[in-house]
Amino acid sequence: MQLLPEGRFPRTADVLGANTALLGLAVDRAANRVTVVAAVDNLVKGTAGAAIQSMNIALGLAEGTALTVNGVAP
Repeated sequence: MQLLPEGRFPRTADVLGANTALLGLAVDRAANRVTVVAAVDNLVKGTAGAAIQSMNIALGLAEGTALTVNGVAP
């Protein structure tokens, strides 16, 4: 998981094909409110990614093997 600088929000393209989540936030002090936006590739970060992580552990490999944290979109 990575927190972006305040006021910058993630795009789904930023996490396409990546086993990570990006978080963006904005603070509205006047309204006493924080807005948080998260972007994940639910195929990789979801059940499919978890299955690969589990397989890696079962085979004695590093948990993140074959799971990139860099998105594939430009």
